[in-house]
Amino acid sequence: MLLERLLGYPKPLFAAIGHPVTWMGKLIDQLDRRLNRRELSGPRRRQNGVLALSLLMLAVLVPTGAISLALRELPMGLGWVVEAILATTLLAQKELGRAVRSVADALDFSLEHGRQAVRGIVGRDPETLDEAGIARAAIESLAENASDGVIAPLFWLLLLGLPGIALYKAVNTADSMIGHKTEKYLDFGWASARFDDLVNWVPARVCGMLFCAAALFTNGASAAAGWRTMLLDAGKHDSPNAGWPEAATAGALGFALGGPRSYDGEVHELPTLGSGRADLAAADIRKALELYANLLNLALGISVALAVLAWG
Repeated sequence: MLLERLLGYPKPLFAAIGHPVTWMGKLIDQLDRRLNRRELSGPRRRQNGVLALSLLMLAVLVPTGAISLALRELPMGLGWVVEAILATTLLAQKELGRAVRSVADALDFSLEHGRQAVRGIVGRDPETLDEAGIARAAIESLAENASDGVIAPLFWLLLLGLPGIALYKAVNTADSMIGHKTEKYLDFGWASARFDDLVNWVPARVCGMLFCAAALFTNGASAAAGWRTMLLDAGKHDSPNAGWPEAATAGALGFALGGPRSYDGEVHELPTLGSGRADLAAADIRKALELYANLLNLALGISVALAVLAWG
């Protein structure tokens, strides 16, 4: 965690060989092209979606499992060091913070720059967003991706080692690519979407609790308000998991997140999480980033404690 938080994924390495998630994405795209043909019936597409997810997980499990076994044979703890380095590629602490911070910096420059920056981290139409809408979108993305990009992969790494974190990222990537409620993916992406809900169920709730705990170390934040809002509003979200970190963040910081938003020109009426201020700005994004940094500190501390216990 510390290594990835400080260094992230080196850009020269990405330019040279890409990233494990992009490799997974290419395989998912090939499976989509071959198994999700338009002439197939809905039930057949659903079956093929189950097959696609199974093949993806097998393609990830075989090499990561083999690597994990091979690392055990290395002398003097060297295998642990190599596994740690490999695992950093599947955490997103540094990149998530950088991407959200860039939205705050862009908003300081102009509204249009803010819209361009937030386009890279959310799927909603940025042209319809004012300053407050951009800030809310960035904070919602930070909260949700703190779970998907940090806490959930860490959770599965702790449980199942390198294969665990790699399998989680495969499922999560499949959900982001094909787990949509559109005509094309409603059936084919069903298995990926449902399995992603399952593997995120515990981590999302842990992430919400960590946001509440992080509020204890964040100036102007309230752990108690975060806890109350999480319990009251998390279930309002259309996702069974995303509402937990988002509601905790909203309550802890005294914000109101969620609400109506536009996708592809169509307005979706979504519930509001939290009862605080909705008129947010760049400074509020930075306050959310401070809360996020304290969440990372807590997650690191807990990981160290678990490692010490396991070592003993």
